[in-house]
Amino acid sequence: MSTPAISGGTSFFTGFTRLCKGLAVVIVGGHVVVQILPSAVEYLALIPARTIPFAWNLITAGYLEQTVYGVVISTIGLLFIGKLLEPIWGSREFLKFIFVVNFLTSLGVFVTAISLYYITRQENYLYMPMSGFQGVLSGFLVGVKQIIPDQELSLLKIKVKWLPSIALLVSIMISFFTEESAAYLPTLIFGTYMSWIYLRYFQKKPETKLRGDPSDEFAFSTFFPEFLRPVIDPIASIFDRMLCRRRETSDEPRGYTLGGAPLPGSDPIEASRRRERGARALEERLAAERLGAASQAEGSQGDATENV
Repeated sequence: MSTPAISGGTSFFTGFTRLCKGLAVVIVGGHVVVQILPSAVEYLALIPARTIPFAWNLITAGYLEQTVYGVVISTIGLLFIGKLLEPIWGSREFLKFIFVVNFLTSLGVFVTAISLYYITRQENYLYMPMSGFQGVLSGFLVGVKQIIPDQELSLLKIKVKWLPSIALLVSIMISFFTEESAAYLPTLIFGTYMSWIYLRYFQKKPETKLRGDPSDEFAFSTFFPEFLRPVIDPIASIFDRMLCRRRETSDEPRGYTLGGAPLPGSDPIEASRRRERGARALEERLAAERLGAASQAEGSQGDATENV
């Protein structure tokens, strides 16, 4: 199914969902609190040495931005990407995705920081305040990759399916030059990987009561260039079997199994249908935006004619 390149209009800056607006207020509000009460960082940000007993910072850290540009990037990403994902997933599933990815990302960063401390014995890994919404934002890119992988960005002339990989590659390159960006790198990596695991194996589709997306187009190797996939696929298949004992045969449909029984959501055809519905929903949204822009332009011309 062919899809048009993503473009904008006058309504590009409208149509934000109520849930996304509410979460944006939380992010902005958290930043304001930190500016007024700097000591709040010690209780809200992820500080590995204090996560026990302050275990709630595994949740609160993801919604706390300590810099102005972090607030701007997180708010813009939440509003614009959320405008695409929430209508397709539903508000409940969208909020669940944010919560799960945020928590698992913080947990992964916590374990990584503790491990690095025991390896290097550098206490800065224990006491560096880490926070930010960038883990969930990277997860959003994975969600867009799943829904409309072949959509093309008109400005960059690249397909949407490469956005998570490009974001990680750029972040890794920047981390070699600035220490501050290196602190965000684990969050971006875990956000990307945890969101893929959730969407690949666990996300439930209310309309079909199926779980996951076992299609080859959403395999882990699709995050890498074509020439690397023969190397990535055997490694990824090990974790694949660990999670749900994937069974592949040449004469049967490929799917996920647990104890010999197929898991719900193991139909690749249904996964393709979900992507088609996502692309169709985007087409309808873009068509509605173009129609609204045209109507507004006609109305403006009519008012101008009347004034003359």
